Amino acid sequence: MKQVVFHQTGMPEEVLILEEGEKPMKKAHEALIKVTARNINPSDIMFIRGMYGITPKLPSSAGFEAVGVVEEADERGLVQKGTKVIFTVIGTWKEYVSVPANLLIPVPTKMTDEVACQAFVNPLTAYGMLETSGLEAGDWLLITAGASAFGKLAIQLAKQKDIKVACTVRRDEQKDMLSNIGADLVINTEKEKLPKVIMEQTDGGVHVVFDAVGGVLGARALSCLRTNGRMMVFGLLSLENIPLNSGLLIFKNLKVEGFWLTTWIESLNQQEREEAFKTIFTLLLTQKVKVDVQATYPLEQFKEALQAYEKGGRNGKVILTS
Repeated sequence: MKQVVFHQTGMPEEVLILEEGEKPMKKAHEALIKVTARNINPSDIMFIRGMYGITPKLPSSAGFEAVGVVEEADERGLVQKGTKVIFTVIGTWKEYVSVPANLLIPVPTKMTDEVACQAFVNPLTAYGMLETSGLEAGDWLLITAGASAFGKLAIQLAKQKDIKVACTVRRDEQKDMLSNIGADLVINTEKEKLPKVIMEQTDGGVHVVFDAVGGVLGARALSCLRTNGRMMVFGLLSLENIPLNSGLLIFKNLKVEGFWLTTWIESLNQQEREEAFKTIFTLLLTQKVKVDVQATYPLEQFKEALQAYEKGGRNGKVILTS
């Protein structure tokens, strides 16, 4: 089978190679999946660079999220051969993977591969963070990197709850795009002073921040919180830690906490998990919440796909198909 792997960590364009590998031998509790599509996420790039929370066991394939078709069912028959499924597993940039059958999620009828392969990580993270945030209708939420795939999903999901949304961008042309999907306030941090605009436009600051960037922007976002505010950190796109202002934390009684999707899902009971997936899938199928695709490439053209992923101004996911 074809697989994209790396034998040492580093920049993806330098360490990733396409090679032939053995089709995985599944265990009794696993199903063998023929992968049909997978999207490129920031976590994939950080994993390849050895900068993610999970250390790769080399050699390793890249990718965590995908959609595919069951080629061999598990022994208990939890999923049947031919079922299209969504899943997360380490190393999806290959033609076949073995996945524990109890972790497979059947794809709703009429959901395309391009949507299905990005229907897990970002939508569930946005949903989980909103559920955990304590935000209520009329409250203000600030999202850094608002034009990212996560940002656009979080904006749309927040509007379903009548939460007011402010977000940051770095290009003026992204302002109208985010306003059109529900953002109430969009700040170009290359031209505008984030804390000043927030304090003027939100009547004293936001209630919660979702931060994907870290670094200096994360610190500025923290200063946008009102008293008793909360910052939820789930990414580090800047690759720089947030320089925390201890005085702000103390005198405004602020809270800063991390959010990781895996930990949140593990905290749910079966009914809560089913409700989360049902909500997300319904919103995606009815297009009340939309995901964007910038371009698709076959797995063999992963280098071209990475170039498209890194291109400035990209407004949709880059998909690798089989």
